[in-house]
Amino acid sequence: MSRALLAHVLHRPPLLASRSGAGARGLLASRIHPLRRLNCSAAEAAAGPTEEAPAPPARKKRVVSGVQPTGMVHLGNYLGAIKNWVALQDSYETFFFIVDLHAITLPYDAPELSKSTRSTAAIYLACGIDSSKASIFVQSHVRAHVELMWLLSSSTPIGWLNRMIQFKEKSRKAGDENVGVALLTYPVLMASDILLYQSDLVPVGEDQTQHLELTREIAERVNNLYGGRKWKKLGGRGGSLFKVPEALIPPAGARVMSLTDGLSKMSKSAPSDQSRINLLDPKDVIVNKIKRCKTDSFPGLEFDNPERPECRNLLAIYQIITGKTKEEVVSECQDMNWGTFKTTLTDALIEHLQPIQARYEEIMSDPGYLDNVLLEGAGKASEIADITLNNVYQAMGFLRR
Repeated sequence: MSRALLAHVLHRPPLLASRSGAGARGLLASRIHPLRRLNCSAAEAAAGPTEEAPAPPARKKRVVSGVQPTGMVHLGNYLGAIKNWVALQDSYETFFFIVDLHAITLPYDAPELSKSTRSTAAIYLACGIDSSKASIFVQSHVRAHVELMWLLSSSTPIGWLNRMIQFKEKSRKAGDENVGVALLTYPVLMASDILLYQSDLVPVGEDQTQHLELTREIAERVNNLYGGRKWKKLGGRGGSLFKVPEALIPPAGARVMSLTDGLSKMSKSAPSDQSRINLLDPKDVIVNKIKRCKTDSFPGLEFDNPERPECRNLLAIYQIITGKTKEEVVSECQDMNWGTFKTTLTDALIEHLQPIQARYEEIMSDPGYLDNVLLEGAGKASEIADITLNNVYQAMGFLRR
């Protein structure tokens, strides 16, 4: 629970602070004795002071992240995000959602959106996200995401959005006539996704650090414009409206590259399905994709040669899938040829993904279970999001409903 959600603050009565000597001691005694009589028996009082109550456990740091439901969830989504979430849910308070609102920033298939959303949620669960530890929900089911985005937009300079690299790249590919305003402003929605939950940490890949930095800048700007004494004068508690989050970058697997180009990120939007391993690909498809993936003509296998991006990528995938250390992978694979290694990698991928695929089919066969998970997750998320949103409305001067 974040500091923003604490409703009561213990404070010393002003009268005690201003008095001294016997008078103050007498007043203090008169205030303490009735409490002692309520909480202690006569025998306990005679025995002397009781032990202090243990301090409440420290609040776990909060982590928020999500994946778009467009296309199939692929190995890059899994190794770069979802697999890491499984470990994070044991150490942090976690909120993992399906970012369906982000999925409409480019042309999309409307009838498929809801199906893909359910499928992505099922994949979260199949990969090991535990709904008793993490809140799993659909972004559009918590209306506060869109409302806060609009409020943040009023304080976000257009120049900050124009400098975003992904907007420049995607708009150049799509052309001005095919680019909606949402493609420009979606980083503000991303900021809303994070700031709503007073997030401490945000798992990000190397290519997403610019978006997180924008989120931090927006948080600091709104805190300065509307927080502190300005908010307090309007009846609020004062202080910061938003916690400024930090990046949580995994040590490995943060950016899985394409099977057809070791310099490009594995992506749902890449035109060739050969460029990625989808989590639900059947065995024969995985065999074919690895057999045909791009390699090089250098002898042996190595991680750290900048002239061999495909080699580095495939070794990194094998390392994470098997749970081995980099040194163990080097020792095992450095003298292999590509044919031997591709067979080894294929076997490891199939062995790792088969239980996920079986669990996915089980979850999808029970729609009631999936609906309940998403409903419960949205309820937990809304409790926190609504408090943040109401604070921002108050600090920005809106009439209370």
